[in-house]
Amino acid sequence: MSDMMEYTVRRLTMGVFVVLAVTALLFAIMQLMPGDPIELVASPRVSPEKIAELKRLWGLDQPTHVQYFYWLGHVLKGDFGNSITTGQKVGVLIGARLPYTLLLAGSSLLLQYIIAIPLGLWAAYKENSRFDKTVVVSSVVFWSIPTFWLGILLMLLFSIKLKLLPVSGFKGFASIILPIMTATLPSLASTLRLTRTEVLEVIKEKHVVTAYAKGLTDKKVLIFHVLRNALIPVTVMFFLSLPWLIGGSVIIESVFAWPGIGQLLWKSISSQDYPVVQGIIFIIAILTVLSNIVGDILTAYLDPRVRLEMKGEN
Repeated sequence: MSDMMEYTVRRLTMGVFVVLAVTALLFAIMQLMPGDPIELVASPRVSPEKIAELKRLWGLDQPTHVQYFYWLGHVLKGDFGNSITTGQKVGVLIGARLPYTLLLAGSSLLLQYIIAIPLGLWAAYKENSRFDKTVVVSSVVFWSIPTFWLGILLMLLFSIKLKLLPVSGFKGFASIILPIMTATLPSLASTLRLTRTEVLEVIKEKHVVTAYAKGLTDKKVLIFHVLRNALIPVTVMFFLSLPWLIGGSVIIESVFAWPGIGQLLWKSISSQDYPVVQGIIFIIAILTVLSNIVGDILTAYLDPRVRLEMKGEN
């Protein structure tokens, strides 16, 4: 077995244990939450006997570990159970909303990297210039603004005052502009600063100085010698950002009433709808683990130093 294949198998095995640990911890936390999901959705007129019967029906009268392994066994078969509040299949609920979240997160992720990489490269090349200082200050400002506040400010400006864009909901292409801006600007600031920092480090290395000594133009040096090496951590961060965007979409989707899984997660937590919460967190955990694995494999592929460390371990 090659070093890369062995490394991939080892990371996948570790990822399985991480997902199990996350779901088990989530299950325990949900059990510790105050209140009872059956009592929350049941009418005050429902008798204690009926409530006890409903708990038996949903398996909520069993110990926590029994409930967890029962749920896990069904998940491995592709069955996330039924929602306590609506009775619908959890997989159907998530499947109906997941495309909206992926549209929002995917568009935001692509947009932030398309903008951040050129800006970060040029800011590093023009270090300490007016452009560089403007970029650095702007990135700090956008990174510091809370997401919910940024969303409200954009809504007040473009929807309430200028009346250019819809306030909330999904009503076509125009509806996604404000949510994408809210998701993109803070992440864009982070990616831009990372790109700028990496370019500044690489541009001082010996092979870059040698490239300039050979008479290569600034454009060729920046693209083929600087950016290629500086993009290694930026590329890894691309894959690590996707699950965080999906998980962090709870705030954005709540502010703009966006019909994605973030809004569904918030409503399910509020109503203690255990099966829906567990299903969504399970999907986010899978995405996070897979993104980390892809990021690690890409790092090993792009960075020769990591491959040398892998050979040393073997």
